[in-house]
Amino acid sequence: MKAYELKEMIGPDGLVMTSERPEPEAGPGEVKIKVHATSLNFRDLLVAGGRYPVGTNSSIVPLSDGAGEVVAVGAGVSLFKIGDRVAGTFFQGWSGGAISAELSANALGGSVNGMLAEYVVLPEGGVIHTPPHLTYEEAATLPCAGVTAWNAVVEAGRVRAGDTVLLLGTGGVSLFALQFAKLHGAHVIIASSSDEKLARAKALGADTVINYRTTPEWDQEVVKATGGRGVDIVVEVGGGGTLEKSIKSVRVGGFIAIIGVVAGAGQIDPRSIIGRAIRLQGIYVGSHETFASMNRAVYSTGLKPVIGRTFAFEEAQQAYEYQTGGSHFGKIVLTVCDKTLRGDTWNK
Repeated sequence: MKAYELKEMIGPDGLVMTSERPEPEAGPGEVKIKVHATSLNFRDLLVAGGRYPVGTNSSIVPLSDGAGEVVAVGAGVSLFKIGDRVAGTFFQGWSGGAISAELSANALGGSVNGMLAEYVVLPEGGVIHTPPHLTYEEAATLPCAGVTAWNAVVEAGRVRAGDTVLLLGTGGVSLFALQFAKLHGAHVIIASSSDEKLARAKALGADTVINYRTTPEWDQEVVKATGGRGVDIVVEVGGGGTLEKSIKSVRVGGFIAIIGVVAGAGQIDPRSIIGRAIRLQGIYVGSHETFASMNRAVYSTGLKPVIGRTFAFEEAQQAYEYQTGGSHFGKIVLTVCDKTLRGDTWNK
């Protein structure tokens, strides 16, 4: 079968398509999936560049995110049947509860082979039904960015109607967070360096937009927009380079979800956190249980993920390079198979 492997951790140039990998077969407790679509995350750039802190295996099949149809099930599988529309979960084995070192060691496209292949075989517990109103391309955007945003805003952030949520940038996690925050009746402030992207975010429901390039002290603008109180929740994707301003933007007793390091490292004075009783939590995607909760909300509201651009399977290197450029708005998707048939199974 055709699949991509990262032969060298040197960025997109290390990505090589091969037709020499044998097509996998489902063993006991396993599900074989014909992959229809996959999607890229910032994490995949780190993996390709050898900068992912968890470490990767040589010749790894990349990408954590993918969706497709079940084409075979192994002995003992009871939750899936041939024809079901499914996605793989980011962590293979994290069913629910707290994460652990052992559970985090089984991430698709990092420590174990990922979804950028025509067929994959996964344990039954690492597979989940996808909402039936979504295309395969849309469903493929959910496992990493969607689950991360749901975990940050809803489960860890405990968003409530009337809360104010601050989002940084317009990447996949931030746009999912915008959609999930609005589902819960929150007021959303979003900051970006592009007026064009801010206009598109406003069309998606953002209430207040700030251009952080033309307004370098954007934290002051956030505080002003909240009447001096500060926001309830910050979805922090920048890392040390933006965290200080995020701390200044959040209210006393507020919550900051730490997700990414796009803006690099930095140093923070812990007194600013202690004195204002701010709660910080690292968000590392989420469990199967979190994915299922998010899917129920996506299904019941008819929510549609934002896709910025779609590439063909043979254009994987171009998709990586496009992600690297940072000009996209929404998720970058690779179509692996152009079949559009949908199954009817939906496990609510």
